Amino acid sequence: MKALYNKVDRRLLKQKLVESTEKRITLSFYQYAQITNPSLFRDHLFVILAECEVFGRIYVAEEGINGQISVPDSRLEDFKSAINSIDFLEEIRLNVAIDDDGKSFFTLTIKVRAKIVADGLDDKSFNVTDKGKHLSAREFNELTDQEDTIVVDMRNHYESEVGHFKGAILPDVETFRESLPIVADILEEDKDKDVIMYCTGGIRCEKASAYMKHKGFKKVYQVEGGIIEYARQVNEEGLTNKFVGKNFVFDERLGERISEEVIARCHQCGSECDDHTNCANDACHILFIQCPSCAEKYNACCSKKCSDFNSLPQEKIDALKGKIEFNGTKFGKGRYKAHRKDEPLVVE
Repeated sequence: MKALYNKVDRRLLKQKLVESTEKRITLSFYQYAQITNPSLFRDHLFVILAECEVFGRIYVAEEGINGQISVPDSRLEDFKSAINSIDFLEEIRLNVAIDDDGKSFFTLTIKVRAKIVADGLDDKSFNVTDKGKHLSAREFNELTDQEDTIVVDMRNHYESEVGHFKGAILPDVETFRESLPIVADILEEDKDKDVIMYCTGGIRCEKASAYMKHKGFKKVYQVEGGIIEYARQVNEEGLTNKFVGKNFVFDERLGERISEEVIARCHQCGSECDDHTNCANDACHILFIQCPSCAEKYNACCSKKCSDFNSLPQEKIDALKGKIEFNGTKFGKGRYKAHRKDEPLVVE
């Protein structure tokens, strides 16, 4: 019987990937479809993708599939053949990463979830298939040249902080679930205007645009394939790029550069920087922006407290885990508490 889960130490796999010279391609894809038995489908998918040496993170639910993966360049056609063997995935659009070294994932994880995106919506309360019209990069540029067009970023604050479309509304939210009612409320008086929604790869806007139409918005659009596909089309067709900064991505890279502008700042010193990282203290692990200088000063940690904690003997660290609150103890992708960066560790 073939293995249905990775059983190798993740640290060893990560080190192996770092040292590898094999060329890999990072891709993302999604598809809403009715999957009668998600667990059975998940196991079948794991087998056929593992044979193609695919790494990545895939969510499967009764409503469809959502995946971010990497595949060896030499096995790309094998991967496409495997995907095309599944009826509802045949000829699916694959969003190819822009700024990519192929080291985005180091193992294959496929999980069964209630939903492929945590949107908090009751799908039975509105027509989820009545979604906004897809716009190509060219169509997006043309429509946003019109003065009254509204552009809405459907991502979270830590994503839009490092990059977004010019003039877009940037909801100050930590989850996609939060953004839907907030956006509808912000635009309450603009139901007759052109509203364009966008996200990383397009999946969040599939239902978000249908939700907005359900809320009475007349002209709702979404960027086809999200920021990733927009950037590809802009490069391929020589179009004006209306996206500034980086596109945040949910893999080891944490971002891919779409334009040369750096619009964010280091959360610790305030210098120009848009490099996300996770605090090196595993008991914290908060996501934040850190420049090289602060990374050296704080030993890749978000605070002196975390740096001091990481410097303790391992037995002391193990004994104190769960007993001390750090910046990311409760909200790993919440607001970084920059005012606490120089707070020392106090151990009684």
